[in-house]
Amino acid sequence: QVQLVESGGGLVQPGGSLRLSCEASGIYFQIYGPAWYRQAPGKERKFVARMSNTDIPNYADSVKGRFTISRDNARNTVYLDMTNLKPENTPDYCCTITTSGRPYWGQGTQVTVSS
Repeated sequence: QVQLVESGGGLVQPGGSLRLSCEASGIYFQIYGPAWYRQAPGKERKFVARMSNTDIPNYADSVKGRFTISRDNARNTVYLDMTNLKPENTPDYCCTITTSGRPYWGQGTQVTVSS
């Protein structure tokens, strides 16, 4: 059974930084391209970043230069380093992996950017 567990969210002031983690289990992690999405209450999930299985990152335009995605295959974990956080970066962040055409999602971790 595929499981994704995010951690690392919290309260941070504008301009601050956070590192999110997403640990996967139940899959051969290194052959997949995990991604991060964000979701505000009542709104659709929005793409943030993806790391391919060949370590090629892809970012939403709104986070380029501020966010960095990375992976540690030995730990089955994908990370999202977020810097210069803004209030609009506030909502929940979820990671996802698609295998055999089915997307799996974690429960999310909450990020609050507020002074």
